[in-house]
Amino acid sequence: MLRGASLRVTRPRVAVLGAVHERPHSDTSSIIGLVREELGEVSSQAVYDVLRALTTAGLVRCIHPAGSVARYESRVGDNHHHLVCRSCGAITDVDCVTGVAPCLNPVDTQGFELDEAEVVYWGVCPKCSTDRNSESTL
Repeated sequence: MLRGASLRVTRPRVAVLGAVHERPHSDTSSIIGLVREELGEVSSQAVYDVLRALTTAGLVRCIHPAGSVARYESRVGDNHHHLVCRSCGAITDVDCVTGVAPCLNPVDTQGFELDEAEVVYWGVCPKCSTDRNSESTL
């Protein structure tokens, strides 16, 4: 995976990637703990740097549930959303559904009693799109 993303294979990168695969939706502190269990002493900054590199390379995804710290997952490249428990903070993946109101009613609530839906779309605003098109014609 690392080489495929043009990243050098290092012990910290392998350990961080393994931790994210092992425990999806973990915060940075939890990932640091898992990496230290595997490698011994490793600096927090090294883990932050690896997470940034893996996120930039598209090997992990960073999510920011409202009221929570950043979380990391290895499920990337698909259109999925998350269920978050208001009580304990548990996060689980849920596939996007299509239809009259896309993504508002998950196919499987996985036992959650849903009371709210939040969909975040990422894109380019009209001004930036116009600016980008203008630059490409220069």
